[in-house]
Amino acid sequence: MALETSPGAPAPVRQIANAISGWIDRLGAVWVEGQIAQISRRPGVGTVFLTLRDQVADISVPLTCQRTYFDGLNPPLVEGASVVVHAKPSYYANRGTLSLHAREIRMVGLGELLAQLERRRQLLAAEGLFAAELKRPLPFLPRRVGLVTAPNSAAERDVVENARRRWPAVEIRTAYAAMQGPRSAAEVIEALDRLERDPEVEVIVVARGGGAVEDLLPFSDEALIRAVHRLRTPVVSAIGHEPDSPLLDLVADVRASTPTDAGKLVVPDVAEELGGVAWARQRCRALLGATLDRERQGLAVLRSRPVLADPRTQIGRAHV
Repeated sequence: MALETSPGAPAPVRQIANAISGWIDRLGAVWVEGQIAQISRRPGVGTVFLTLRDQVADISVPLTCQRTYFDGLNPPLVEGASVVVHAKPSYYANRGTLSLHAREIRMVGLGELLAQLERRRQLLAAEGLFAAELKRPLPFLPRRVGLVTAPNSAAERDVVENARRRWPAVEIRTAYAAMQGPRSAAEVIEALDRLERDPEVEVIVVARGGGAVEDLLPFSDEALIRAVHRLRTPVVSAIGHEPDSPLLDLVADVRASTPTDAGKLVVPDVAEELGGVAWARQRCRALLGATLDRERQGLAVLRSRPVLADPRTQIGRAHV
């Protein structure tokens, strides 16, 4: 019911606040769709505080849930996830704030996709596929670099140009594969097998430019992850850009933030190496010169002794 108020008989703030609280309580629990914009877990507090943001309008509302429920979510709820929440709206009269208390949280759309990937990550991690002790060092100067990428792609250009800029004589063997779409994972596995069979290939780079999460799904394919795990040749993952994190990054021996970075990782810089050689030669020359000077001085001291300056002196004394 509407409150009866007038300029002569206004309602106090507490009455308005309590009325709003009562109206909202009568709304009951509702299903709300939105995106998790912020998660705050305060030490020693049994409630987790979140922010639920509208995916179209610039509107957000505080969201709370029990810590035990939040911690039991599998996969864990992360910022940016799209969710559907069954929540009870509440209006706190003392602070004049509206919030939703979550009773159930379901990930949908991209959020559901991320949840599936997280479950796959947990499964493969439990098998030990991402263990740090399995990571192999890259060769200092590989005889041949293998590259898996799409034909005529920017990723191929970035890897090749940056590798040859650092070491012009580098030899690169490219095995082309679709880097997006339903056939991508299978083609990448086939390309990796071809390069693995080449005895001259000492390191393999898998490179692709950035893209949406859906575009990078082939590089979280379980068959591909297991295939990379079985390879004897070290693998560099150069998928997407810095924020992208397909599961290939976790199983690879080295993760490059971009294809450009991969080109710099697989070969040394010839200018730096020549500079190091020049410094080493100069250092060796200086050490050798100091050693020769010391020996010359020692010989000069020995030769200055009377017995060496004129050996006949000692012979004459012996005959006397």
